[in-house]
Amino acid sequence: MHIRGDHAELVVEGRLDVRSAADARTVLHSAVDGGAGDLVLDLTDLDSWDATGLGVIMGAHRRAGRCGRRLVLRNVPPQMQRLLVATRLHRILAIEGGIAAESLPRV
Repeated sequence: MHIRGDHAELVVEGRLDVRSAADARTVLHSAVDGGAGDLVLDLTDLDSWDATGLGVIMGAHRRAGRCGRRLVLRNVPPQMQRLLVATRLHRILAIEGGIAAESLPRV
């Protein structure tokens, strides 16, 4: 996993999982604490995330809220969109452009 960027936009690459969670948490908290306004996470090159990685995202979301900021996910890959829908986190997290229709459950 690799995260690059500044206090306004970060690009997350690779896998966000139990092995990379501590490093990711440190970088995200630093970015939240060091900036103002929206913090955008570009997930275009994110290969996968597990429950721990999703927990890191949620922790950064809560921390951003406490700092008067908003965490915004950009370019969420389709399989990760489906996970956000399945866990109903798409209702909590700000997702640029929303969730693709094919990720929503059929009724």
